[in-house]
This record gives sequence, structure tokens and C-alpha cells, in this order.
Amino acid sequence: MAVHSENGKGKFTAILVCWLLGNGCLFSWNSMLTLQDYFVNVFPNYHPARVLTLVYQPFALGTLAILTYYEAKINTRRRNLLGYFLFFMSSLVVVVLDLATSGRGGIGTYLGICITSCVFGVADAHVQGGMVGDLSFMCPEFIQSFLAGMAASGALTSALRLITKAAFENSQNGLRKGAMLFLGIFVVFELLCVLLYAYVFPKLPIVKHYRAKAASEGSKIVSADLAAGGMKTLSGEHAAEEDPKNMERLTNKQLLFQNMDYAITMFLIYMLTLSIFPGFLSEDTGKHSLGAW
Repeated sequence: MAVHSENGKGKFTAILVCWLLGNGCLFSWNSMLTLQDYFVNVFPNYHPARVLTLVYQPFALGTLAILTYYEAKINTRRRNLLGYFLFFMSSLVVVVLDLATSGRGGIGTYLGICITSCVFGVADAHVQGGMVGDLSFMCPEFIQSFLAGMAASGALTSALRLITKAAFENSQNGLRKGAMLFLGIFVVFELLCVLLYAYVFPKLPIVKHYRAKAASEGSKIVSADLAAGGMKTLSGEHAAEEDPKNMERLTNKQLLFQNMDYAITMFLIYMLTLSIFPGFLSEDTGKHSLGAW
């Protein structure tokens, strides 16, 4: 899709911001999964590798279902900001819980960690769906960059964990120190994501262009984004008078039936992925062998 040169200003900055926001979408939860060595050491009797995943998924899926049902009435900007803010606060809470208990663990601390996992699920449902929907109004490079950031977050999280763990390997209580440094980095990064989406992304000229275009085509959920970028748009009634077809929209059921092949594919991909990781690989439950051949 061609964009006028003036409206296309800031495209590469927007692509970079989308990549960072994609990382921020999964960094916090990936950090919880990558810290299993520390959590197992602190909570040896509570099976955190399995439990944290079990408490995360229902909240993620349940929240996503609710947001999908009410998506036409939800302010996308507030949804995404709330998601990134929850990522930031939950990551901070994990650090505070550990510092408050000096890493001693206990059932109270463990329940707190489980609650933060639930909040991560809620935040994930807000951000992933909200950002994909938001960027779908814009040029393909934005959503490609966002998804590339999500894909890169796993490798970056693992690499960062190895570095922080190795940095304190020979020091006293090194496992805990490395874990705290690791979590601290993600707390700062999630705060950066909040600031990027709140103050940088909506003010880029190319982002303003696409959001104004979406509003002119009848979108009701970009008004707050336009206001954040210092722009105004037509009211809903005026837009309808300009072109009544702009206000027509398919129901969620109609969209599902029209894209049933994609829906089934996504379901199978997620089922396979989650059954392998963090499902089967999250905890070694014993010795397994194929036996004699």
C-alpha cells in the first residue's frame, strides 16, 4: 500500500517501536518460564514449572474471549496501555515479593507468584489481540515487525538469562542475584513499552495517517489514538452521512465462519505448541525410555 511521502514519515521508527512492543508482549511471561531454575530452588515442593502455566492459561483465554465479544466497544488505546502496564506492575511485584522475603519462599510468596502469573495472562490477552487489531489498520510491515518481536523475545530472554546467571555463578547466593538482575531488566523494559505506546507511537506521522484513514472508513475505536496524536476526526453520525457503507460491520460469528480455515489452523498450532512447551518440557517427571530395540 503506497503512502504519501509526507504521511510516510517515521515509518522506520514505527517499525522499530513495533518490534520492541512485540518483545514486550511476551518478555514478562517468558521471563517467568525461564526462571524455573530459580523458582524450583525456592519452591521445591510446589511444582512451579507446571502450576504457573496452569494458572496462566485460563486467565489468558478467558480474558481474550471476553475482549473478543466486546471488542467493538473497547477503547483499543486503553486496552493496550492497560496490558503493558499490567506487565510492568506484575514484573515489579515478583521482584518486590522476593526482596521482601529475602528469597526464602514460603506458601504466601508462592501464592503471590501464582497471582502474578494470572495477571500476566490477563495482560497478554489485552496486548496481543489489541496490538494485532491496532496494527492491522496500518501497513503490513508494522504487524510483521510486531510478530517478529514476539518471536525474538524467546531467544532474547534465554540469552539474557544465561548471561545474568553466568555473571553471578561464582558469587555467594549467585542464583538469586542473577534472577533479580534478570527480572529488573524486564521491569525497566516493560516500563519502556508503556512509554513508547503512550507517547511515541501515536505521534508518528505515518501512524496518524493510518488511524485517520481508519476513522474515515468508520472505525469507532481509534478516536482516543487520534486524540493522543493531536488529531481530530469526524463524528460517527457525520461519517455515516458521508458513506453509510462505512458503518457496516460483520458480526464475530460471520467473521469466524468466513475465516474458519484460519481459525482451525490457529487452534491446532496453539494446541501443539502448548502441549510441547511449556507442557511436556516444563518439568522432568521421571525417566522415560523406549526400551530395548
